[in-house]
Amino acid sequence: MMEIAIDPWEITEIKNYDALLKRFGIESFKDILRYVPKPMLYMKRGIVYGHKDFSRIITAIKKKEKFAMLTGLMPSGKFHFGHKIIADQMIYYQQLKADCYIVSADIEAYLTRNIPIEEGRKTAIEEYLINYIALGLKPKNVKFYFQSEGSKDYMNFSKFITKKITFNEIKAIYGGDITPAKMISVLTQIADILYPQLKENDGPKPVVVPVGFDQLPHINFTRDIAARLKGYKFVLPSATFNKFMPGLQGGKMSSSNPMSYIALTDEPETVRKKIMKYAFSGGQATIEEHRRKGGNPDVDISYQWLTFIEESDKKLKKIYDNYKSGKLLTGELKEILIGKLTRFLKQHQNKRKGAEKLINKFLK
Repeated sequence: MMEIAIDPWEITEIKNYDALLKRFGIESFKDILRYVPKPMLYMKRGIVYGHKDFSRIITAIKKKEKFAMLTGLMPSGKFHFGHKIIADQMIYYQQLKADCYIVSADIEAYLTRNIPIEEGRKTAIEEYLINYIALGLKPKNVKFYFQSEGSKDYMNFSKFITKKITFNEIKAIYGGDITPAKMISVLTQIADILYPQLKENDGPKPVVVPVGFDQLPHINFTRDIAARLKGYKFVLPSATFNKFMPGLQGGKMSSSNPMSYIALTDEPETVRKKIMKYAFSGGQATIEEHRRKGGNPDVDISYQWLTFIEESDKKLKKIYDNYKSGKLLTGELKEILIGKLTRFLKQHQNKRKGAEKLINKFLK
């Protein structure tokens, strides 16, 4: 079997998600979908495709028991539609009465990406927090914190973890080129994932962590550590795994490549330019050939993006069928996406102005 490398510090392009389920023991989300109360669009569409122990969360929701959601942000650039996938899930869990913990990984950003702490803080607030609020995050039951400003128990916990691990174990999980900086980042992330279950947060309790597949090593290692720390009586943290939104040019979407994404602060002319110039096409070389043979929506980036943002299954299927048959041209498909993005961004950017006034309610 071909080896699939996982680097939690660098997003990897993934072409076969089904292979990941089998290779790494991730459970298929579609197998439990019918049990999920009020599943969100990403779940119904298979964008959230895998999970670990999500049944714990389903039980907590149905019994109206306390549970939490934990997510982290890397303050390293523009907030784009790829980041929105996690933000939407965060808001979904808040609507289901979860306690929401959002950590700005400013220490990790400094150690692994050389981003100064103050710069990371500014980015976390101006790019991430404001967009979260504009997307619908409410201050109730939210704890937004910075790794560098965590509580005493949180800071101590990341050190106590070292008593339960070995350096060889770290190397086996993360590779032989693990650096001291990355080791500290790993320990801090474990502390973040288990933080909602500390006594100061009325733990232990079920916690779900929505992530991309690249974070699987952190999830697995944290679950192992949680099982070893008998005195804390941790509930093994649950996780869901979502597909990555592809970059405009195909391959991965990266904050370091502005031509691979649409930021939630991009102007309409920027959106149009990026989509028309960079969005990879699944169409044929000429209009005549496209009318005759049809396009391939399964590789066309404009269509792939619509699977993330078009709410209507009926509209999405019509677009798919028309493009595949050749009735819909690549340029027309791009115009559909441009229109959808432009309308959303116009409303969202207006909401951002109001969101700026609510920042202090989250920075307690």
